[in-house]
Amino acid sequence: MMQINELRILTEKLLQFNEDAHKSFLHCRETGEKGDFYKEVKPFADKMRDHCEQWESAAMEWVRNNKPKNLHPMQLKNTAENLQMVSVRAFFPDTSLKRFNSHIQSNDFILRRMLESLGAS
Repeated sequence: MMQINELRILTEKLLQFNEDAHKSFLHCRETGEKGDFYKEVKPFADKMRDHCEQWESAAMEWVRNNKPKNLHPMQLKNTAENLQMVSVRAFFPDTSLKRFNSHIQSNDFILRRMLESLGAS
């Protein structure tokens, strides 16, 4: 079982990656250029996937054991999937702005709620 501090650190990293994805997306929208697949897209998506896999299993276990108010396993699963999706879509300027921003905001909300719940435990 992962320690609470490790889960907190992973959650903070995912929050930063979510922000990084948002910045990359805004840059691609401004320039109209896609990110380089091997130099930008794949390394970022791989890093996000690895962190999401660790986070999702640890967060699920923590939520099942601690039953925090307003935080449920399905939200964690969806957030992990959305994080991985935005890590790729961030580098494509033709991605829907509204949908992308919705995923970014949703990820941010759940990750911050997770940090709040961890702080209260």
